[in-house]
Amino acid sequence: MQRPRVVVVGSANMDLVVMTPVLPAPGETVFGSEFHQVAGGKGANQAIAASRAGAEAVLLGAIGSDSLGVTLKARIAASGVDVSRLRVVYGASGVALVTVDAAGENTIVVTPGANAALTGLTADELTAVRDAEVLVAQLEIPVQTVTEAALAARDAGTRVVLNATPARRLPAELLAAVDLLVCSVPEARAVLDGAGRPAPDGLPAELLAGLLGVVPRVVLTLGPQGAWYADRELPEPVHVAPVRVEVVDSTAAGDAFTAALAVAWGEGRDLVDAVRWASAAAAGCSRRMGASVALPERTEIEQLYAAGWPQPPGSPSDLLSPGTMET
Repeated sequence: MQRPRVVVVGSANMDLVVMTPVLPAPGETVFGSEFHQVAGGKGANQAIAASRAGAEAVLLGAIGSDSLGVTLKARIAASGVDVSRLRVVYGASGVALVTVDAAGENTIVVTPGANAALTGLTADELTAVRDAEVLVAQLEIPVQTVTEAALAARDAGTRVVLNATPARRLPAELLAAVDLLVCSVPEARAVLDGAGRPAPDGLPAELLAGLLGVVPRVVLTLGPQGAWYADRELPEPVHVAPVRVEVVDSTAAGDAFTAALAVAWGEGRDLVDAVRWASAAAAGCSRRMGASVALPERTEIEQLYAAGWPQPPGSPSDLLSPGTMET
């Protein structure tokens, strides 16, 4: 099978990760047990995850001129990602402060640094977008840059996967260029609110129905409750249960999911099956601590996929009525 070309436009940060028994409450100080410094940022994570999942991955992003930037570029490149177009701008690189508790839950504070300078895509960067099978983007860089990349992809016939995180309102021209939206419940509500549509507090069915009025395909992620896939051609949303593993750290599970989904779609998988495969990637990532260092290789994804769904995909039990959906 030919490796699909996946271009990721997004952030690159140095993650400063602290392990602690419990997440601190506002105003509280707790003792941490471990500290790690690893390459991260949703753009870098998803590019690395796409490479490990089997894609020819390209990262369009920006790093600072500091020592963190040098380390970031080297570590991303060591994971097989094409970093030849990664910009270096004067100043600090992006930094993420990550706290992870004993249950694998986390809090994250991001300082954009050089990521904020990723504006005005060059002709070479736009060519990379147009030559890809799939463009993947998130929202840790300026939204106008994401929009520019998505419009170029749409005009060239490149599929656009938007991971709408962190939650924010999005311009209509960006949403019009999205082929597949990946979002959590809070992110879904932000998208709907920005689009001038009701953002219900109820069942996923209501959120999915609203989102399909904005984009043609949606994956709504619900963490330990799995994910829902819906598109305008399906009579009902499809629930994909998570692969059960012992969770150590969920920090980059969403990035593993989005990247694997893009790779599977680029390989020509049916999107319901692609969501299953992506769920296996998220599970594999959750078994280890860290962000980019925890992202699974393709062999592990395949093993978890096979273990998670011994029955052929698409069985009638996968189609659930809105009244039975989990929240």
